[in-house]
Amino acid sequence: MTDARDTMELREETIRAQYDAALALLTGFDHAPRLAKATAEVKTERSPGIGTRPMFRSTTPGLMTRSTARPGGVRLLERVEGLGDGLVSPVQAAALHGLRRGLAIALAMAETFAAQSGLAELKKANLEGRLPEGKRVEFTELLAAEALATLYTFANATAFLLASSMGSTTVEVGAVEEILTDNAPLALQGVLWELDQDVALLASDEPRLIAVIGAFCEALMQRVALRAEAAPRLQAFTSGAWRVEADALSIAGFKPARAAKGSALTMQFKKPSEVVGNHIAKYQSLRLAKMLMAYDFERKLNPFAELGGFIFTFMGDGKPGTGKTTLIQMMAGLLNDYCKTAGYPFRYQNFSIDQIDSYQGKSGQNAKAFIDNVLDPDVIAFGTIDDIDQVAGKRGDRQSSAGQQEVTAVFMGAFAGANTVVRGNCTFGMFSNYPENVDDALRQRAGARFLVDGPQSREDYIDILSLLLGKNHAIPVGSHALFAAQEIKRAVTASFEGYSKPHEDGLLKVWDRVQRDIGSLDTLTKLGTYLKAIQQADDRFTGRAIKNITDAVKVRAMDFELPDEWMENPDLFLFKPYDEKLMMIKGLTTSITVEMVIQEINRYADSEFRYADKSDEIAIEGIVRDFKRQEEAKRRYLEGKA
Repeated sequence: MTDARDTMELREETIRAQYDAALALLTGFDHAPRLAKATAEVKTERSPGIGTRPMFRSTTPGLMTRSTARPGGVRLLERVEGLGDGLVSPVQAAALHGLRRGLAIALAMAETFAAQSGLAELKKANLEGRLPEGKRVEFTELLAAEALATLYTFANATAFLLASSMGSTTVEVGAVEEILTDNAPLALQGVLWELDQDVALLASDEPRLIAVIGAFCEALMQRVALRAEAAPRLQAFTSGAWRVEADALSIAGFKPARAAKGSALTMQFKKPSEVVGNHIAKYQSLRLAKMLMAYDFERKLNPFAELGGFIFTFMGDGKPGTGKTTLIQMMAGLLNDYCKTAGYPFRYQNFSIDQIDSYQGKSGQNAKAFIDNVLDPDVIAFGTIDDIDQVAGKRGDRQSSAGQQEVTAVFMGAFAGANTVVRGNCTFGMFSNYPENVDDALRQRAGARFLVDGPQSREDYIDILSLLLGKNHAIPVGSHALFAAQEIKRAVTASFEGYSKPHEDGLLKVWDRVQRDIGSLDTLTKLGTYLKAIQQADDRFTGRAIKNITDAVKVRAMDFELPDEWMENPDLFLFKPYDEKLMMIKGLTTSITVEMVIQEINRYADSEFRYADKSDEIAIEGIVRDFKRQEEAKRRYLEGKA
């Protein structure tokens, strides 16, 4: 990451000096496409009375390979205004202002690049006819580098400026083809010609107009960044960083700038006191919310992620009605309040079944957009996938749609893929009533397990009855201390101690056999022997399972809750430098114990055995039903034949 003091300012007066040139590009110019093919009508003016005639066919060697397309008038301003009813709407105005501002920033960046790379002097020498022959290759390469930097900056700035106007509408524009690198002005004309084509073909209304421009900018950035990988003389652009203060826009080479805007939450928040039972899940959600707040926006890293105690993905499973939605509302509410106090942007997003599309590839694109929005390093984010067993398909399951299979592939790559980077600014929660129906590999990518079992004890049921009845009654409580059983520390300690032995019958048999053979598990060798015995009982217990267990143990080693005062007064912790936050957290860390390791092995393995047993039982029941149907069909067939 580029340090703030190394960032240069792209001055506002330099940008505004380009407004006339930017407006001229939007108002109109002629362009003959060289690489792309025209698919929409362009505005071409002819003097009256002049007919058409066959185009001159050149006999000069080499000229036959050039484009013979007739230049057409590109009037993007008229194209956008033509979508309305005669008056420019706020959406059209926002689009045009964003385009003009993006073009002006790009032209200002071209001017800056030329000054810093020496291109400005070469341009002047070429204009005066005194460019040395030995400098012509360098001149050509610098012009191409300037064009690439200008194109990327235009797309980057425009996408950033229009981010707040983007809705849920998505449009596919395909690859950008008219990328010319002769010089910066011609490069901008080429992409504006192609954008004009896309607007004419795809922007049937205002929401689609913004979507088309946004999709075009994303496609242009991808194509230009790919071209830049092999292009020379780009050091003046890639080695520096610039900031446009008026727009809070950062330009750092071929890296997209993301608008750090949080989503306005309208959900009904729940307080921790309104969550009855679910002690471990509630406790870990409380701690995870505070962990996320430790994220450092300057370093783009969370101290907990560096120390190894951060929960990037987790799975909450339980029977219907046990409180999964309430848990989501509680955690989102805590993060929303913490971020308001600190002035941080917060983004909550849910991926649900209505984002599975019948169009091939669209479901995967929706899933990728969801992942990218939550991973945005400029926000604190919480992404949830409710009913993941319905959203993500199980590989090999013939009942799963192609869209569900696409979603599974995207989530697997995002949660534990080769390019996964855990910064610690976001977390993903997967929730399901039937986790046994989730693909095994995807389920194992959930680093933590939150068993959402709802109220369990007699005290829990008294507490939830009192809570849900409200205050409009005079029924005496009786001999019971309301919510005393919900005291988080005491309840969590008891819940963790409950995993000193496994709960599931299959795992309990493994535990008893290992204990009988090697005694108490008090060394790494014995713990490893227990893990191998679990793997022999269930071959789905792989190396990833061990990693998830050790991550959970590291979380337990940080078995402390950041003080509420640190959240209420950001100066005490949140606004401190990264290294100071790291030392403060290290000071609270405790040592890993054998009991912690045993409890986390049993917690994780219990969940896997629970899922496997349910999955196997469901499969067996299905086969039994098939056999019964076959026997009944055979009986009816024989009766009919008789």
